[in-house]
Amino acid sequence: MQNIVGIDIGGSHITLAQVNPEKREIIASTYVREHVNSFDEKEVIFSAWVSAIEKGAHDLAKKDLLIGIAMPGPFDYENGVSLMQQGKFIDMYQINIKEELAKRLSISQNQIHFVNDAAAFMEGEVFGGCVQDFKRIFGVTLGTGLGTTFYNGEIATDEDLWDSPFKDSICEDYLATRWFVNYYAELTGEQISGTKDLLDKPVEIRTKIFDEYADSFSGFIVNYVDEYKPEVLVIGGNIAKAYPYFEERFLHNLKKNNINLQVRISAIFEDAAILGAASYALKKSI
Repeated sequence: MQNIVGIDIGGSHITLAQVNPEKREIIASTYVREHVNSFDEKEVIFSAWVSAIEKGAHDLAKKDLLIGIAMPGPFDYENGVSLMQQGKFIDMYQINIKEELAKRLSISQNQIHFVNDAAAFMEGEVFGGCVQDFKRIFGVTLGTGLGTTFYNGEIATDEDLWDSPFKDSICEDYLATRWFVNYYAELTGEQISGTKDLLDKPVEIRTKIFDEYADSFSGFIVNYVDEYKPEVLVIGGNIAKAYPYFEERFLHNLKKNNINLQVRISAIFEDAAILGAASYALKKSI
């Protein structure tokens, strides 16, 4: 069996695990999650990453180890070079992360493969998640941001629709967690942190907000997703956990626009990026 580790790198964490490619699942006993501050200096970040990887892969032979890494953009995924100039990982701008990790882990650069984090979510759902039997799939992650990805039967790509024009702003402003926070404050003058808090609020206010969200989400599908002609829509991210609260209106709106789209909610959520990074590395190593 191929020795493989899937890694999900975010602005505040590194999460990783060994993956069983035959069972298409994470080996739970190898799961590692460590806090990493993306605003630290590069040496501190590299040290934290390498420590976590060595912890998760301590029992694997390095010579045939394969590593897949899901990484936010902008990033040169083929060459492993960070292109992030603002916000997270600014001290790593134009650093060849593939080269640095290979050197610190004492492995070849050919053993490391990077993939966009949204595309990794999709690769994971195709490899070991809820859409294994489909060929044309559109995926969205709904959370602190909006991730969009398309699978064409062979490979997932990051569609980067988050900042596409929508209503009087961009898509992400209406579909990410901050919309719920802002709209709830506008209606009540009170604060919530996201959809989880909203579920505890009175039914009238909850329904009003989720109905408005359903209208925005279906509008996004009509404007941007329908042209891909997907067989199925897969939804991940924290907002997906509240899908039953806006499902009926969302699907009704799609039908009004003659869109009959199957919808699947991720069953593996955060693990999708780990599985996807691993499966992408497998593809690239063949």
